[in-house]
Parts: sequence; C-alpha cells; structure tokens
Amino acid sequence: MARLVRVRRRRRARGALVSGVLLAVVLAAFALSLTTGDFVIPLADVLATLAGGGDGGTRFVVLELRLPRALLALLVGGCFGLSGAVFQGLLRNPLASPDVIGVSAGASAAAVLASMVLGLSGIALSAVALTGALLTGAAVYLLAWRKGISGYRLVLVGIGIGTGLSSVISYVMTRSDVTEAQNAFLWLTGSLNGRSWTHFWPLFGGAVVLLPLALVGSRALPALQLGDEAAGGLGARVERDRLAMLACATALAGLATAAAGPVGFVAFVSPPIARRLLPGHGAALVPSALVGAALVLSADYAAQHLVPGTQLPVGIVTSLVGAPYLLWLLARANRVGRGG
Repeated sequence: MARLVRVRRRRRARGALVSGVLLAVVLAAFALSLTTGDFVIPLADVLATLAGGGDGGTRFVVLELRLPRALLALLVGGCFGLSGAVFQGLLRNPLASPDVIGVSAGASAAAVLASMVLGLSGIALSAVALTGALLTGAAVYLLAWRKGISGYRLVLVGIGIGTGLSSVISYVMTRSDVTEAQNAFLWLTGSLNGRSWTHFWPLFGGAVVLLPLALVGSRALPALQLGDEAAGGLGARVERDRLAMLACATALAGLATAAAGPVGFVAFVSPPIARRLLPGHGAALVPSALVGAALVLSADYAAQHLVPGTQLPVGIVTSLVGAPYLLWLLARANRVGRGG
C-alpha cells in the first residue's frame, strides 16, 4: 500500500512538473510575440503598457496589433490541442483528430459557403463555421454507428466525408472571382495574419464555456478507454458520456477553425507529444492543450519572421511539423500490420 502511494505521488509530481514547464514555454513564446517584430519593445515596456502605461505608439503596437494576435494563437492552439486529445483518447486511435476525420473540413466548407455565397462575416461567419463543424461531427458519428463506435470505422467515415467537403470547397472557389478565391485559399491554409479583437472575442466566449465542460466531462474518459463493456460494468453511461465529450471536442475544433481557419496538424500532433512527456497519464488533456498553445504561438512567430518581408500563414509552418509525423505514423502502422 505504501509503495502504491509513493507511485501515485511520483506520477502527480511528474505531471505537475511537466505542466509547469509547458506553461513556462507558452509564457515565453507569448512574451516573444509581444516584444519582437518590426519594432523591438523591451519586456518591461510591454508590461508597463499592459498595466495601463506606455506612450501612444507603444500602446497601439502592443494592444491593437500584437496582443490580440498572440491571445488568438494561444486560444486556437489550446482548443485544437484539447480537442485532439479528447478525440484520440476517446476513440483510442492516433489518427482520430478533428482535422483528419472531417470536422475542420465541415467548418471550412460552411465558412466558405457563408462568406462567398451569402457574404457573411464576423460573428455570423463564426457561428456558421461552428454549426458546420457540429453537423459534420454528427454526420460522421451517425454513419459510423454500428451498435457502438469503432475508432477505425469512424476515422474512415470521417476521411470520406472530409474529402467530399473539400470537393465542395474547391467547386465553390472555382465559381468565384480571383480575389475572393485568393482570400478563401489564404483562410483555408490557416492564418493569423491581420487578426484583431473582432476575431478574438467570439473564440474567447466559446472557450470560456467549452474548456471547463470538456475538462469536467473528461472524468468519464478513463473508464471509456477500457471499452464499452468494461465502462458499463464500472457504472459509466457509455453513450451519453461519449456523445457529450465528442460534442465538446467538435465544438472546440469548430470555434478554433472559425477564428483562424483550419490550422493543420495541431490537433493531430499535440496529444502524442504530451503523452510522450507523461507516459501512463492517460489522455493528458491539459498538457495537450498547453502543447497546442506553445506550438501555434511558436509557429506563428516563425511564420512572421522566417522569410524577411513576408508573413506566411501559420498553417504552412504547422504542416511542416505535422506532415512528416503523419507519414511516420502510417509507415509504423504498416510495419506492425495495421495499415489496412
């Protein structure tokens, strides 16, 4: 018994240490985003500006240009990281992330249709993107249902629906003029360029509601990861708990997509990185959200400064990280005979 207590204490201590280090990385990346750019502003001046001081020029650069973009990157990464951890943990499949199973494609298709056909923008566009993500998630769930949910079946159904929605997006873009198509293509790459407080507040409002709900609902996750029969035997309400968690994860991915576009591979790579740092800690939801936030903040900083004089979309940088991991994962699955 004493040995079991020591093991639990060591696991909690390692979890707290890793989460603390990840939080420090996020804060460092956030500070770097506020202090560097075309004009370098010392950290002390940034802190003074955030406290209400600073001259007019510094206040404009920090409060109107850099702060909303950095906060948006932090929340987008956190939402994608947490969403991916819930999907992968619940379905026990490393491929089951919202950008692979069509949820992000659903939000993108709805946003492109609303923007280019109906001319919507702002909060209305965010609401339509969220609705598209939820409808796509519901369609994938219902089509994959066969007296229960299998992770691989849901992934295959999701890939099929995502491919179909991508075709819809391509068709709509071919019917629009060149300027609209260029703007839509830039958004579909996943970009934080030109984002302002207008894009931040809808995401912040949704995240305030959904992040606590997802963390509270995650108390059922350890039982659900044992399988439906075992979870039912332990007293879990399998379908209700699973559906509630999938709805939260889908909504988080939809909100993040509405704010910055489908930033590729963040939801896909953040959970496995967190699980590598904390083996034996289950889905590692909070560390996955912190990894996602650090990844998007760092990738956006690289996107702004990688090519002098040009701001790349953040999705290009995250794809450079995520695409090799996806290929490695598929090759590894084939070596162990699970590649299909």
